[in-house]
Amino acid sequence: MFAPSLFKNKSILVTGGRSGIGFAIAKAFLEHGAEVFIASRKKEQLEKAAEELNQYGKCHAVACDIRSPEDINTLTKTIQETTNRLDILINNAGGQFPAPAHVMAEKGWAAVINNNLNGTFYMCQKIANSFFIPQNSGNIINITANVLRGFPGMAHTGAARAGVENLTKSLGQEWATYGIRVNAVAPGTIDTTGLDNYPPFMQDFFRKSEGKNLMKRFGKAEDVANAVLFLSSPLASYISGVTLPVDGLEHLAGDRMDMYNALMKMMK
Repeated sequence: MFAPSLFKNKSILVTGGRSGIGFAIAKAFLEHGAEVFIASRKKEQLEKAAEELNQYGKCHAVACDIRSPEDINTLTKTIQETTNRLDILINNAGGQFPAPAHVMAEKGWAAVINNNLNGTFYMCQKIANSFFIPQNSGNIINITANVLRGFPGMAHTGAARAGVENLTKSLGQEWATYGIRVNAVAPGTIDTTGLDNYPPFMQDFFRKSEGKNLMKRFGKAEDVANAVLFLSSPLASYISGVTLPVDGLEHLAGDRMDMYNALMKMMK
């Protein structure tokens, strides 16, 4: 599909790169010639992922909590000491949990906003100032979610991801003068180990909903990785400030209340 040397001599950072979509993105860049840094909070699991990824190319593991500016500073220094250059930032780290808005705890709301929105901004700002603006070139891709028609049952991540989509548009305009492109990819339901993080009744809900997708399947992590490769490549050199859905039409079709209704049924 893409030339094996497409990202030769390029340095890439993928947050949330130890599993699922992030792992697939890191693997895809390595297979196309890049040197890749993966970051995540859990050091032991991260190092294990990097060890596996090293069979495809040069991969470095750096433990980092994107909610912590101090951790991000350490991550940045490690990259500077290793390659002294970064070409592409993939903001994939994030997380959420199912809960109707009327019973959502303040702490839970704040945690998701801090992780998915604030952490993304902290990463963008630090990497831009440390690498992209001085280089007068850079590429940022934010991994969001299918929030075009709202996200009933996960209002916290819906609000955070919508904020990231607007941030993508804003930074794309502000930083174009520095040769920086900023885009987002919005996955729908992707069949990865990430689904295992949800309670059993939610996993059952997801499995039963697969047939409702107009394409009659869930997405694969590779579907998202391919979209990221495209937006990172010279083929997309005139594209910035957009959000690309990778969701089998979920952003256009389907009942967005299904998850919320399933949660309410469980609470009765």
